[in-house]
Amino acid sequence: MAKPQKRYVCQSCGSVASKWQGQCGDCKEWNTLVEDMGGVVTPFQAKHNLQSGGKAVDLVGLDADIALPERIATGIAELDRALGGGLVEGSATLLGGDPGIGKSTLLLQACAIVAKAGHDVTYISGEEAADQIRLRARRLGLGDAPMKLAAATSVRDILTTLGNGDGKPPALLVIDSIQTMHSDLIEGAPGTVSQVRASAQELIRFAKERGTAVVLVGHVTKDGAIAGPRVLEHMVDTVLSFEGERSHQYRILRAIKNRFGGTDEIGVFAMAEQGLEEVANPSSLFLTSRKDDVSGAVVFPALEGTRPVLVEIQALVVRLASGATPRRAVVGWDSGRLAMILAVLEARCGLSFSTSEVYLNVAGGYRIVDPAADLAVAAALISALSEQPIPAETVAFGEISLSGEVRTVSHAALRLREASKLGFAKALLPASIDSRESGMALQGFSALRGLVDHLLGRA
Repeated sequence: MAKPQKRYVCQSCGSVASKWQGQCGDCKEWNTLVEDMGGVVTPFQAKHNLQSGGKAVDLVGLDADIALPERIATGIAELDRALGGGLVEGSATLLGGDPGIGKSTLLLQACAIVAKAGHDVTYISGEEAADQIRLRARRLGLGDAPMKLAAATSVRDILTTLGNGDGKPPALLVIDSIQTMHSDLIEGAPGTVSQVRASAQELIRFAKERGTAVVLVGHVTKDGAIAGPRVLEHMVDTVLSFEGERSHQYRILRAIKNRFGGTDEIGVFAMAEQGLEEVANPSSLFLTSRKDDVSGAVVFPALEGTRPVLVEIQALVVRLASGATPRRAVVGWDSGRLAMILAVLEARCGLSFSTSEVYLNVAGGYRIVDPAADLAVAAALISALSEQPIPAETVAFGEISLSGEVRTVSHAALRLREASKLGFAKALLPASIDSRESGMALQGFSALRGLVDHLLGRA
């Protein structure tokens, strides 16, 4: 009788170890190795290879005359934008997000619209009863949607019910959530590494064979990563992350992985009484209304995929008594990059922040990863240090190098066009950018020292 092999799988990177250890040898994370029951090694497997005994598979060329899978429009423009145009038939999508962020609400709204469009939709919940889902649907005004609900956790029961034989499979299947599913082919409780992987594999196989678009809801850890083995993200076609703070009104849907579209598009939603509402103009969420000019505030035209989003960057510089240790606090931006900008301002421009506390905030809770924000951050810091406000109708963008050079950035014309459309009249930008068709007054700088002289009124 062959004995099952005992192995330990890292929940962070998916690497396998033969024995338990405190730290993963590949990703260096601590306490992520979990016991996983491996397959049974039979005498046949030990003596033979896999080069014979199977059935031949059909090979097709790229130019084969075969109908390509179609997309299913969810009817929610912001969700379709993040997906790259809609759900692809036979695809598997993983949606992750913090508890209470609105994952189930978003999917329930999408399922109701797809069902009303004439598609067969099935919503399987492992966390709520069917009556609870119906109650939430009525609260959202979706009680008349012709979708099917069920509360189940057994993958075998779900696939049998959906017609794993001769029945017609649904066009869209939602599993909420994958951590509650259980496969009787693997030992272990639901939520373990082996159960999550095995359950997802069976559901994805069903999607590929029957042409059903499957959406899996995934829990997240306290660090914000999707719970379970990292191999789960490799198995699916699309990984979406639903971000935002429950204390804030807005939500951002971001594509982390997408085999059928780009990963640089976002969808913006606002939580309302009737569920999630689309935000066609995200800049309205991240721009504060200022009647008077305030020092330390400047608007930056960020770029998310093909969508420009204007956000306000706020800086505060507080002078301390001699000998006190200054603080550096950042919300919505990289703290290491702030330290770099402060060092360049001091080394190349002669501005000293060593005796002052520096606070930087991106309004509205937005998080910026665009390097073009360097010039806007520098302008906000200079304005806060000198207590000279920047005119409210001004935007700033550009990348700053360690030599103090202001470098060009991508899609400058798109950023300027959006800023002009929202009423901004002036732009501080790299000197190498020339986009006069925007209709704005452009002030270019080749070095950071030029920006300092301009904001401080030096000749």
